[in-house]
Amino acid sequence: MKQKVQQFAAAILITGAVCMGEPAQAQGGYLAGDFHQHTTYTDGSYSIGKMMEMDNKFGLDWWANSEHGGAFTTWGLATGTDLGTSVLWANTGISLLGKANSNKMWRWQSIRDWSFRDVQLWRRVFPGKVIIQGYEMNVPGHEHASTAIIANQFDANNPNVNPIAQFEYMFDNNDTDDTSPSGWVKSTKTGHEKAIEAMAWLQANYPTQSWVIPAHPERYIYNGSTGWNINHFRDLNNAAPDVFFGFESVPGHQMSAKRGEYGSNRPSYGTDTYGGAGKMSAQVGGLWDALLSEDRHFWLFANSDCHDNSSNDFFPGEYQKNYTYVTRKNDPQAIVDGMRSGNTYVVMGDLIDSLNFKIGDASMGGTYQAINGQITISIRLRDPQGNNNNHYSDYTNPELDHVDIIAGEVGDKIAPEDATGYSKDYVTTTHVIARFGKTAGYTDASGIITQVWTEKEDGWKELTYTYTVPVGKKMYFRLRGTNQAVNTPNETDENGNPLIDEEGSNNATKAFADLWFYSNPVYAVNQLPLFAKSATQSTFNIYPNPATDVLNISFAKPQSGDINIYDITGKLITQATVNNETLKSISMNGLSKGIYTVNVLGTSQKIAVE
Repeated sequence: MKQKVQQFAAAILITGAVCMGEPAQAQGGYLAGDFHQHTTYTDGSYSIGKMMEMDNKFGLDWWANSEHGGAFTTWGLATGTDLGTSVLWANTGISLLGKANSNKMWRWQSIRDWSFRDVQLWRRVFPGKVIIQGYEMNVPGHEHASTAIIANQFDANNPNVNPIAQFEYMFDNNDTDDTSPSGWVKSTKTGHEKAIEAMAWLQANYPTQSWVIPAHPERYIYNGSTGWNINHFRDLNNAAPDVFFGFESVPGHQMSAKRGEYGSNRPSYGTDTYGGAGKMSAQVGGLWDALLSEDRHFWLFANSDCHDNSSNDFFPGEYQKNYTYVTRKNDPQAIVDGMRSGNTYVVMGDLIDSLNFKIGDASMGGTYQAINGQITISIRLRDPQGNNNNHYSDYTNPELDHVDIIAGEVGDKIAPEDATGYSKDYVTTTHVIARFGKTAGYTDASGIITQVWTEKEDGWKELTYTYTVPVGKKMYFRLRGTNQAVNTPNETDENGNPLIDEEGSNNATKAFADLWFYSNPVYAVNQLPLFAKSATQSTFNIYPNPATDVLNISFAKPQSGDINIYDITGKLITQATVNNETLKSISMNGLSKGIYTVNVLGTSQKIAVE
């Protein structure tokens, strides 16, 4: 048996070598990606080679092999329904390291010594793609999270995945090996506290090279898990703001009879999906908006979660895609940076394949500084004119019906000490403010009148919308779009919101008939008005600029009145008063580096603090 396995692996390596080559470099743009999928290394049905081929077939530019932690029985290179083989680790002659566990290999070993070897091979097979070794964390006290650490993976001389193998050993809830491989020290904490410790470890060691993204976050199952709630998201985002920066609230398993595999057998937040999205993101003013409204950079993603294409799952890229803007298309670090930036939109069924969504020069995740509050929201998107990947029915070229602009107010982060506010998972300040579609004039139940977009060639559509952000306010604006008209029976309500998906009756045909896209938000801040000096106001001088420890304000003649300093969001940071004085010195100690607005007796001027 061992000899046959070795011959089989050699044949795969030889076949892959035919396609090897050097990857071409490329400039920035949006890349299609998927970072949550499974093979026979854990509980998937297909070999890792089959899944890599499907990633490529369905047009992904990058992907991550991301599957469960713990311990498993089969060799993912040589096992799969696609191969007609099932090769157990116990029959290969390969040594199983760590504490004995019923002939299973611990995931830290299979990631480090075997799965990553396959990833390296397939990088050479598809040199124009970026392929990352990740894993799906069993988060202590909770459910699953797609996870990756790219450190060392792409080193020219000694590529390895020791960091992610170590992380799995130390913190995965299903890894009970205690043999301290390579001197790794296992966490002794349990539950949510262990999850916080894990995020803090990543933030301290790999803040720009890792991500932890809760998968199917609405779902409550597995090993006594309490699932996820908004307190958990706030806690882990506090512990690791550069690592724990989003969730997969547009889940995989979209072909399943219980769409997303949400439902009564797996109790879920919101019970089921809503147009394929979980309630956390589908509800306007819901949990996601509550996080955005306290100025948390917490982004929305979608992934295939593909295990088996025969009944429940679409292949990666076949149905859902993340489009993330990167500065360099072949740079793994640029992909992680792009995900963290918030410049991502998610699409079902190739409903759109391009989106340019801006306020001024700010894109998704960015902030536009609006003078006197006036902003123009600019949207340019493309509805593909060809067929999508639907081979389950004749509905192969869906038409985008409309796009909603959703706006919400941004305030301060809620402190954990505020028990009521910290657990609040909704806001009343987020609403649909405008709708654009192929037909103008429809008025929904909230009084929103559909405006017609401008049609361009090859499926491109353009629309602009002007809005005034109140003085001193920060707001966010996000998009959703669908092929379903407002008030479509069983699909949308009288305000265009997706209705709950009927439990138990979904299939591939129904999923491809009900399509949505979601953008992450763009922010806008209304700077304080720049008042002109009046004839009665004396001139003043602010120095030094940039300031460090002290800011001085001198007047040509004695003045009395208020001096207020605001940060870039319009929040009041420092106050002072002059009382018949010609010089006022204000301490800058404790202020973060950045741009501030100083309002002196009604006149504003910008300063920098270094």
